[in-house]
Amino acid sequence: MAVTLVIAIGVVGWIMGWWGAIGATEQLQIYGDSKLKVTDSSVTVELHVANKGSASAVIYKVEVGGKEVSIQDTSAQGLTCSSSSNTCTVAPGGDGTITATDTISSIVPGASYVVKVYTKAGNTYQITLVAEQAK
Repeated sequence: MAVTLVIAIGVVGWIMGWWGAIGATEQLQIYGDSKLKVTDSSVTVELHVANKGSASAVIYKVEVGGKEVSIQDTSAQGLTCSSSSNTCTVAPGGDGTITATDTISSIVPGASYVVKVYTKAGNTYQITLVAEQAK
């Protein structure tokens, strides 16, 4: 009886996809074609990201030079961002550009800044970008 119960739980778990979700992880990549654009009083970061992992990456914070910027509404292949919740979800295999902007007057064109992306899984991803004057 016990053996039958264990086998039944295993089969149900396999059918429902429970066992595949246990080992699922996000693997976010930020590409070098990302941009950091500056005006007199604001900064806009455009991050080209892709999730190479097997679980969705939920981004809840983006920082430029240690200061948080607001995520803008975006929708692309496997990428959904919401300004109301200030989050982005990048599905496994998803690829797109996250846009975040805010008023930060201390960012200077020509200087390098670390841009950090924080996910709800507890991971931090970063890239160093050179600020450029917005056109």
